[in-house]
Amino acid sequence: MEARPPLCMMAEYLPLEIPDDPKLTQNITWFARALRKAGLPIGPGRVIDAIRAVEASGFTSKQDFYWTLHACFVSRPEHRTVFSQVFRLYWRDPRYLEHMMSMMLPAVRGVQEERVGQAGEKRAAEALLDGANQDLPAGEEQEEAGTEIEIDASLTMSAEEKLRTLDFEQMSTEEIAQAKRMLSRLTLPVKPIASRRTKADPLGAKVDWRNTMRHCMRQGGDLSELARKSQRIRWPNLVVICDISGSMSQYSRMVLHFLHAVANQKGAGWARVHGFTFGTRLTNISRHLATRDVDAALASAGAEAQDWEGGTRIGECLHAFNRDWSRRVMGQGAVVLLITDGLDRGTPQELSKEMQRLHLSARRLIWLNPLLRWEGFAVKAQGIRAMLPHVDSFRAGHSIASIEALAAALSRPDDFGEKARLLQGVQ
Repeated sequence: MEARPPLCMMAEYLPLEIPDDPKLTQNITWFARALRKAGLPIGPGRVIDAIRAVEASGFTSKQDFYWTLHACFVSRPEHRTVFSQVFRLYWRDPRYLEHMMSMMLPAVRGVQEERVGQAGEKRAAEALLDGANQDLPAGEEQEEAGTEIEIDASLTMSAEEKLRTLDFEQMSTEEIAQAKRMLSRLTLPVKPIASRRTKADPLGAKVDWRNTMRHCMRQGGDLSELARKSQRIRWPNLVVICDISGSMSQYSRMVLHFLHAVANQKGAGWARVHGFTFGTRLTNISRHLATRDVDAALASAGAEAQDWEGGTRIGECLHAFNRDWSRRVMGQGAVVLLITDGLDRGTPQELSKEMQRLHLSARRLIWLNPLLRWEGFAVKAQGIRAMLPHVDSFRAGHSIASIEALAAALSRPDDFGEKARLLQGVQ
């Protein structure tokens, strides 16, 4: 292979602002580290492939250089935005460090308004800064002498309160970690179900005539007291069917963190917690949720679900659930949580049929859809039209606050969420 000149010698062909060290291997390695900190699954093998690809393609075109690294480091559609932001900050912007610092500084410094960047931009800045903003001086130390800024904080929310309403997909790396810790503390209480079976109870409201007569025969026909009984109570199962396709990837991860917390909470009230994931096929991950360590549990679940971040076939996967698992896990009045955006590739007729069967098997069917975060959401997709009539409650599922609202939906049988309003719009 023909020897290529070092990266610093190619600056005349490619107008890039290179970081301090001009060596090709080191520059690409540090760039890969920044991508990995931003959430892209990049290992040493991809770094070696990127170095060899750049050596083969050269640096004569800025666009070719971008797409060469893109082909080596990006394997999922949702990683494109993060890659683009990290590439712009690392390779193209001559003042990339100042740009990142300005994004990480609080909006109160100076009198600038809060800016909402693109999805992935804040995460890219955090990955390149690597915690450099933690040692920044306080805002009051940056002000000139004699200047005083008064802020009325009576109507402002705390950082945790803002995090509760923030969209999962717009969270930075640190915010995702904080959100996972908050989700691990949430509970999902449920009311017990009155069973048709009874149990012996001296203070019961009903007379147990069978035991009364049996006791009477032991006493030679002398009726001394009446045996009493009361109704038994039982706890329902929780069945979570979670969409892990490409459009639902980030939301699914957060919901599965919450599901793991519910499955391992003592005294939560649920008899058993069953978890299923689906994209192009259905996968039962219930046994993985029993693992105490959440990272190990989700890693095992992700390894078994081979269709993670793939396509979506809701109708076929619900058919597999109704055929293979419904009788096993839907007994005892199970409550079903369906987490999906409803964007299906199958036929609406099949999807409607399987949703109706699932609804009839469940005591209560609640659909969480992250698309409800948009104010102008309307029932236009055929998949959503086919699914909506067969759910008991239709709610948003894009933030911590929306998951917290599940408790209200479970405790109130008359809670329909947004179903009634959206069905009126369809009619």
